[in-house]
Amino acid sequence: MSALIIFRIKVSDPSLLKEYQRKVPPLVEKHKGKFLVRSDQVTTLEGPEENRRIVVIEFPELEDAKGFYDSVEYKEAKKLRENISEFECIAVQGI
Repeated sequence: MSALIIFRIKVSDPSLLKEYQRKVPPLVEKHKGKFLVRSDQVTTLEGPEENRRIVVIEFPELEDAKGFYDSVEYKEAKKLRENISEFECIAVQGI
């Protein structure tokens, strides 16, 4: 059963996030994931206004999603976004 990781991201200076954005896609692929959404073009249809960048990554299983997020390589990549961004992240089991 597939699983999704959903990020909501606010970045103070997008140019400083380039190295993080370069390192993460190979890690996603290594953990059998694929990007479904990477966009800052968000339209709120209901609820509080959303103005953050949204990233959605699909994995074959929830354990794959957790394996990506908890990997040593991703923990290193996360350091590249410290002090320049605010990330919220959830993982959800798919249908």
